Amino acid sequence: MSIKFLAEDDRPREKFLLKGKNALSDSELLAIIMGSGNRDETAVELARKILASVDNNWHQLSLLTVKDLMKFKGIGEVKAISIATALEIGKRRASQEIPEKPTISSSKDAYNILKIHLSDLRTEEFWTLFLNQSNKVIHIAQLTQGGINQSIVDIRILFKTALEHFSTGIIISHNHPSGNLKPSAEDIRITKQVKEAGHVMNIQLLDHLIITQNTYTSFADEGLL
Repeated sequence: MSIKFLAEDDRPREKFLLKGKNALSDSELLAIIMGSGNRDETAVELARKILASVDNNWHQLSLLTVKDLMKFKGIGEVKAISIATALEIGKRRASQEIPEKPTISSSKDAYNILKIHLSDLRTEEFWTLFLNQSNKVIHIAQLTQGGINQSIVDIRILFKTALEHFSTGIIISHNHPSGNLKPSAEDIRITKQVKEAGHVMNIQLLDHLIITQNTYTSFADEGLL
């Protein structure tokens, strides 16, 4: 019996989407990895049996070989390998340190991150740093590519991305291939529009950097925000 024949409330994939991964039991998580059960058991029931055989301990389950897993009715080589692979990924994830997110405390910090993307380009591009409440960078995105003199940004896409990453602050930036550090009238207009839109969504515009090959201008440092 495959998952699609279960009552909707009992379908692990649907439950994952409706209630989130934390709402799933261990057997439901394992059932998603397996995909299906056997003629006599649903995927969840089979997963429950497999986990019970190792005292519901993921560490003990990871010690089972592919051949051990294949002893359960409904577990072929492909399913066994999928289970072993998922457990190995979890093991490797647990052994890795969470990378430290860079913290922005000045325009120079932002410039050091953004210059890698913008300093040597021949056409204009618009990039944004998305920050959390601690001013740590949680996402970096290129939003537009333009011509030699202009790169137009869609403010709707900018804030859609900010909301998707639960950002509370943003630093926008673009490059001037000409080497001119002076903000154009369009640069000032876009900055104002982004700042005003941010007020509505409670997402603060922290700075706007204009980047050239060797240096930058900060709207915040120049009192232009």
